[in-house]
This record gives sequence, structure tokens and C-alpha cells, in this order.
Amino acid sequence: MRRYSLPLLALIALSFQVFATEPGVANQPVLEDYSEGEKWVWKYKGVTSKGEVRADGNDTKEIILENGALAMKTAHAVIPLSRVVQADTSTTPRYKWPLEVGNKWKFEQSWTSEDGTQGMTSQHAEVLSYQEETVEAGTFMAYTIKYDGEISNSQGYRADTQDVHVYAPKLKTFIKLTQTQNDYKYVEELIEYTKK
Repeated sequence: MRRYSLPLLALIALSFQVFATEPGVANQPVLEDYSEGEKWVWKYKGVTSKGEVRADGNDTKEIILENGALAMKTAHAVIPLSRVVQADTSTTPRYKWPLEVGNKWKFEQSWTSEDGTQGMTSQHAEVLSYQEETVEAGTFMAYTIKYDGEISNSQGYRADTQDVHVYAPKLKTFIKLTQTQNDYKYVEELIEYTKK
């Protein structure tokens, strides 16, 4: 069973909000950018420095037609696509639009884990590059965004964190995600992308 210290379902939904309108600049996608049958499959693994595996498996997202409207089907829910592409109005967002190399901002998020623990993530973000990146699913033009900061929760836990997100605008999502918290490292990589 997967255990996350960050609310990755929300993170994954937000990660689909990247779409390029011109080379080197990415804006949020709109509903028309998606098509029924699009499918993304990632493999993930989280391991402590002592070799304890805390997460290991695959994750799939697929665009389906639900009650006449496009929706994103995940392992746990069917989310209306209109919610997935909804603009984040936070003053400390996960992504500051448009994405462009050199952009910097502060990301802060309050969250609740699956067991009810409440927490806060606070990080400084920077878009480091836009270049070809290769993962198991192929080679894509992608942004690399680095987040540095800390995470804390209501049970007294606090850790320095570094997250690196590699996004492919053509796919409208991340192709690789690496999270490091103290002695724990989590990596998620796209292994398959299909479009009808």
C-alpha cells in the first residue's frame, strides 16, 4: 500500500494543468486540449535510506466520457475534467502561470493525509530548464521545476524537502517526479502515454 507524506492525488490532478502555447512558455490547458481515450501510466517507488520500501506500484489516469462530459478516471475517483483544468487562484500556487525558464515563486499548501493528519508544505520554486528529457515512455520537451523548503504536520513531524517535477507540455502532465524528505526518496516516472 502506498503511503505519502504529501497529498499526491491533489498534486497529480494539478500536474495536468500544463500546456504550451509557444516554445518555452506554458499556460494551463483548456478542456479542448484533451481527448477521450488519452491515457498516462506511471511507475512509482518510495524507499528510505535504510532500504525500507514504503511505496511501489503503478498509477494510471485516463480521459473518459462520463455523463456526456470528459472526465479523468483515476484509481480512486472519476474527476470532471472541468475541475482538473480549473485555475488555481492561490497567492502561493503550485504553478505560477505562464511557466517559463527563470520564473520563481513561493508555494504553500495546507493538507490532510489519508489518516487525518494535518500538515503544511512551504517551498520556494524555480523553473530551471526547458529541454528534451527522456523517461521510459519516450523523449519529450519538458520543464524542470525545483521546489526547496520544508514540510510539517500536526504530529510534530518536520523535514526539509526537495521536489523536482519534470513536465512535458505536449502531454499536459509531469513525466517524472522526485521527492526527497530527510531519509525518504520517492520517484514517479511515466512509462506509457497513449492517445486515440
